[in-house]
Amino acid sequence: MKTESLNKLRSKTLMYPEAERAELAHALVKSLDAPDDAGALEAWKKEILRRLAEIDAGAVKLIDRDEFRRRIQARIGG
Repeated sequence: MKTESLNKLRSKTLMYPEAERAELAHALVKSLDAPDDAGALEAWKKEILRRLAEIDAGAVKLIDRDEFRRRIQARIGG
């Protein structure tokens, strides 16, 4: 796509409400993904269930969003 056409599309798209831009962004990113990998999906399902079991058992300590962001920023030097 030519740069001028892309710039026009970008400008027009940015005028949409946030929720609609988010939906469009999701669809665009999803269009770049490879087809689903059944093995990966099953592995993630098992991992999610394992983590939920750890939470339910009290084996892990949860932190709030602000603490999470602080820790991440400290790790990446932000």
